[in-house]
Amino acid sequence: MRLTAQDRAKVTAAVTAAELHTAGEIVTVVARRSDRYNDVAAHGGVLAMLLVLAALSVWPGIAEWIHALFYDPWGDAPHLGALFGIALVLSAIGFLVGRYALASLRIRIAVTPGATKARRVRARALDLFRTSAEKRTIGATGVLIYLSLDEHRAELIADAGIHAKVAPETWGAAMAALIAAVKDGRPGDGMAEAVAQVGIVLAEHFPRADDDRNELPDRLIEL
Repeated sequence: MRLTAQDRAKVTAAVTAAELHTAGEIVTVVARRSDRYNDVAAHGGVLAMLLVLAALSVWPGIAEWIHALFYDPWGDAPHLGALFGIALVLSAIGFLVGRYALASLRIRIAVTPGATKARRVRARALDLFRTSAEKRTIGATGVLIYLSLDEHRAELIADAGIHAKVAPETWGAAMAALIAAVKDGRPGDGMAEAVAQVGIVLAEHFPRADDDRNELPDRLIEL
């Protein structure tokens, strides 16, 4: 899923139109993803390693069979240290298999729990809000609409002035419209619709003054 030049123009136009009626400032950001989820691959490796150890505890004959492949099967019983060594090697192999089975970012994202993805998208949105919108307007009326494409998740974060007057649940319809459009393969339409709905709310609570000026860029920011 990619944004086209038409999508960018549509979102920018939506921000400009929304801000004609409000003192609020809307910042739009679209990112390919919010995290690379490298820890998920490491966790997969550890899980595979533990599964190997669990299998050896249930079927200890596996280690004895491997021992017999390299030593005299008619000799003395395998030394305990040799069996532990075999378990160590098999565990290392299990870790590597699990780790590289999740080498693809797409697979890592697919197997990551939804709650984890939601937390990381939220954390990324907060970081961007602090650098792009927070306390950057005279009345603390900045709003960030953040979309993370690979996770199919979005966040809306409002500055202190807006948060004091508008309940978080007010933005539910805008976020629902955005996510529905993204899932339908229309991220540009979704962002534009979310901007329009956010603009209606802002115009109600923060109408535009005669001396209002544009304090934050209208253009869509892509990361």
